[in-house]
Amino acid sequence: MTIGLLVQRAADRFADRRAVQGPDGTRSFAELARRASGLARGLLSLGLSPGDRVLELLPNGCALVECDLALAIAGLVRVPLNPRLGPTEWERIADDCGARGLVYDTRFDQETESLRSGLRTVVPSRRFDDLIIGDSPVGDAVLDDVVGLAYSSGTTGKPKGARRTHRNRISSALAMTHEVLGGPPGADAVYLHAGPAIHTSGLFVLPFLMAGARQVFLDHADAHAILEAIDEHGVTHTALVPTMVNRLAEVADGTPLRMLAYAGAPMPSGQIRRASERLTPNLVQYYGLVEAMPPLTVLDAAEHARGLDGEPELLASAGRVCLAVDLQVVDEEGRRLPDGEPGEVVVRGDPVTPGYFDAEGRADLGKSFADGWLRTGDIGHIGAGGRLWLTDRKNDMIITGGYNVYPREVEDVIAGIDGIADASVVGLADPEWGQRLTAAYACAPGRRVEPEEVLRLCRAALPPHKRPKSALQVGSLPLNATGKISRREVLRRLEAGEAW
Repeated sequence: MTIGLLVQRAADRFADRRAVQGPDGTRSFAELARRASGLARGLLSLGLSPGDRVLELLPNGCALVECDLALAIAGLVRVPLNPRLGPTEWERIADDCGARGLVYDTRFDQETESLRSGLRTVVPSRRFDDLIIGDSPVGDAVLDDVVGLAYSSGTTGKPKGARRTHRNRISSALAMTHEVLGGPPGADAVYLHAGPAIHTSGLFVLPFLMAGARQVFLDHADAHAILEAIDEHGVTHTALVPTMVNRLAEVADGTPLRMLAYAGAPMPSGQIRRASERLTPNLVQYYGLVEAMPPLTVLDAAEHARGLDGEPELLASAGRVCLAVDLQVVDEEGRRLPDGEPGEVVVRGDPVTPGYFDAEGRADLGKSFADGWLRTGDIGHIGAGGRLWLTDRKNDMIITGGYNVYPREVEDVIAGIDGIADASVVGLADPEWGQRLTAAYACAPGRRVEPEEVLRLCRAALPPHKRPKSALQVGSLPLNATGKISRREVLRRLEAGEAW
């Protein structure tokens, strides 16, 4: 099974059902397959060849799905660009991957002027109708053909693109279906893409296509727009980053969601309880990486319920390891550690990238591969029931007074304080301590928690070496391109003494 065959099978089975709808219209399953296949032919007719890298800069909508599928069918390599990154980062990615083409929305005309001038093939999405040629299948892709390059957010130095194959994407789609969704969604299911579909929300495109269920796309949606869409379209499933889940819980009072998934980071138990009470009790957390497509682990709705009803330690877990992967925790030399002992998480299996694009001779790629294993850079341990507990990122560790401190543990304590919405803990340079733990936090609308109270509660909940030395209340915490709190930007602002 390749992506092209998957799309055609969905068209044959579900034909006239609505497949996708967004600001740019609606497509049935048959229409989506016809347009994607025809667009694949059209792109190849412009002089592109299988294996060429094609940049994609499109907002949430039908055109994004059509382009994604068309590039896969044509044997072209999709390189999605995050609109939030901006022209400088787009051009750096284009240079790194040797892009030959660009498919873009004309709202980005001005920002892409320089980018477009250096590419041979440039296609605005409004030309899709003119480019569609025929509707028969295209190409003869195989499972291990590269179908995309995924560039991680927050990249420093030279960009790095993880190669994704048909095998990676279909393995992820099957695991999302059976591990996260709990089985194929029914014909009446409706998935809402409220976050960018080039990131975590996009992991649900293939599962819902395979199941013959409808997908609705929003562009730049806030919490109120998400709630309106849930009501208007009868939405049953969605996935959001924890920051947006928290914001949604601030303004909602119950939803009909059968599943609300979150990823990118665990949520503090207080926020999980509020989301369960104000949004839906059907919460699911999943974990993965750019280099190892989610889900690698899943904490399902039943485990969330147990965690809220007497087993709170479960809520700090990333959940059970999925069947599609082999996941272990190892020491610095790569030796497997006993359960309960912290170390670096390593993983192998069908969801794991075969490597970075053009990686030969580079020593700046961060994550490494050894004997088929991906060293993730995440620190954690395996505990009860074979579940994974993640401590933090290896590179985010703070060394203060000779002690190693992972900021997530401190952030969870602060974010669990009544009235606080988000928190970020970083290490500022300090002549006495090496690094001084400093907390920045944002309160829920209409609430205020004094810094002295935050420090007092941290003293009560944490050992001395993990207690922040100072705390700062800010209006909001900066987010990176994928909607997660950017510790790097928090640190920069604190070091620069900027007013927030």
